[in-house]
Amino acid sequence: MAARGQEPLLARGPPSDGSGDIEEEDALLTGQRTHKLQHASTTDVVKSRWKEIGLFIWALVATAAVVVLAVVYQHAQSGSNNRDEASRPSGKRNLIFMVSDGMGPTSMAMARGWRQFAEQLPYDETLVLDQHLIGQSRTRSTSSLVTDSAAGATAFSCGLKSYNGAISVLPDHSPCGSVMEAAKRMGYTTGLVVTTRITDATPAVFASHVRRREMEDEIALQMIGETHPLGSMVDLMLGGGRCHFLPNSSEDSCREDDVDVTKVAEARKWQYISTRGDFDNLGTEVKLPLLGLFAHGDIPYEIDRQYQDDVYPSLEDMARTALDALSAATKDSEQGFFVMIEGSRIDHAGHANDPAAQVHEVLAYDRTVAAVMEFIKDSETPTVMVSTSDHETGGLATARQLHPEYPIYHWYPGVLANVSQSGEHLSRVYHEYLAGLPAANSLGAAQASNEGTKAYLKSLISKSLGIYDPTEDEIETLLEHPAIASYVFSDMVSRRAQTGWSTHGHSGADVNIYSSDRHAASRLVGQHENTEVGEFLRWYLDLDDEVEKVTGKLKKHMETSSNGESWLGRIPADDERLDGQDHLDHYVGDHKKREEHADCDVCGRR
Repeated sequence: MAARGQEPLLARGPPSDGSGDIEEEDALLTGQRTHKLQHASTTDVVKSRWKEIGLFIWALVATAAVVVLAVVYQHAQSGSNNRDEASRPSGKRNLIFMVSDGMGPTSMAMARGWRQFAEQLPYDETLVLDQHLIGQSRTRSTSSLVTDSAAGATAFSCGLKSYNGAISVLPDHSPCGSVMEAAKRMGYTTGLVVTTRITDATPAVFASHVRRREMEDEIALQMIGETHPLGSMVDLMLGGGRCHFLPNSSEDSCREDDVDVTKVAEARKWQYISTRGDFDNLGTEVKLPLLGLFAHGDIPYEIDRQYQDDVYPSLEDMARTALDALSAATKDSEQGFFVMIEGSRIDHAGHANDPAAQVHEVLAYDRTVAAVMEFIKDSETPTVMVSTSDHETGGLATARQLHPEYPIYHWYPGVLANVSQSGEHLSRVYHEYLAGLPAANSLGAAQASNEGTKAYLKSLISKSLGIYDPTEDEIETLLEHPAIASYVFSDMVSRRAQTGWSTHGHSGADVNIYSSDRHAASRLVGQHENTEVGEFLRWYLDLDDEVEKVTGKLKKHMETSSNGESWLGRIPADDERLDGQDHLDHYVGDHKKREEHADCDVCGRR
């Protein structure tokens, strides 16, 4: 027999109060009370019950704490994305709002692909804007699922939806205060920089109010403060549109009256400049208010302007000058500045379905964003840039099916790289050629259908578009319908590049939102209505209350004359829609209503 000290480890030893035994194991298996439990004292049972209750309460509290912490964390994350009050500076600040009019996500893809091809860059080389993408915006207006620039920009200026054609006016035809007007009244210095007419829809909504966007003569007077109920709401304006500021007695005018708005502006202490030389001579000491109008209408497309740099400043040039001037003007003030910078003609290239022109417009806008980022980096005042589009134009696709057979998966940026002029420019040159033909009294087919004109067109097309294989149909269309030459030239490029367009108008596509500071613009991270962009602008500048005050003051000035006119424009009849729409989203057989006119000179609305 083994000695006691050498007993096996599993040998049965004396019972222990703290260890389980066979009886307890049987109880667990059979559910019968053990002898031990039957003789357990009442005190032990009570202690065991209290222990169980304590453990239950502890588990309940722990679970509740975890739930509360999860909710708090989720709320904090949501607040970080949407309502982060800490991201708004408490003191002096600047806000740069940029609008890429008509630019959708595919416009970015096309420009990016073109640049990679043209500059022999790797496929992962991106644009400056790509590095600052934070969200997307939905763009519908109150009158249509497809907005126009007026309603789209009103969503930015007022933070409210309105009908197509409205310039900071609501569906009830009353004015809404804009973020720029509120900023000006609160001491901010304000500016507008565009490449279209300064009286066009997007810039107009920030400093004027009319019921129809076509009222550009009135918009011009409001913007300089002559007829605006609150005076001038902008300190710096750079862009085109000189014709709306000159009297109709002037050859360069497109006004319907004889008011010389430039003289009125100078009487109101505006500094007026109109040439590239004037612009270059501004120097570092820019006197505000400043009105710079460098083109009769719109500044030429960048693809054409680059050959006329001594005549027209670029968007980047104007943006740099504006930022320096606004920064200098606010150097010693308690408030900073608010400026809207628009790449206006991206939209026009979309309307024209001109892919080469649009690529150059997008890249010009991207260079301007780079200049803005450079300014922000060097600024001593907290400054945020937010960029978005009012809508997409053209229904652009970087692909196109040319034949009924199964399509090949190709898009050719090299075709666009061969283009040196826009379809708009070529159309103007072609019309000048036709006007110079002997005994030319019109642009009809009779004078144009000759072999000399065919040879001229083929030379023009090869030299400016890089196309050496024009079809007979393309040449014949140009001969017979010169009024739509710009569209024909653009389509020749689009077909060969396999660039697709679904419309000469706008589309309902969502558009991107970008920012220089994701944290500061955290309210715009993710998917938003375009009105939320407007809400952010006035929130960042802390203008919510002032915008409401401005709206109230504007509504007090809504008196009308006996003929129903007011500074806002004509009051519509009860059954009249100023947006020109007869339905919102109800199909009424549109495909049967509109006839195609080969000689149409306008194939879409901006």
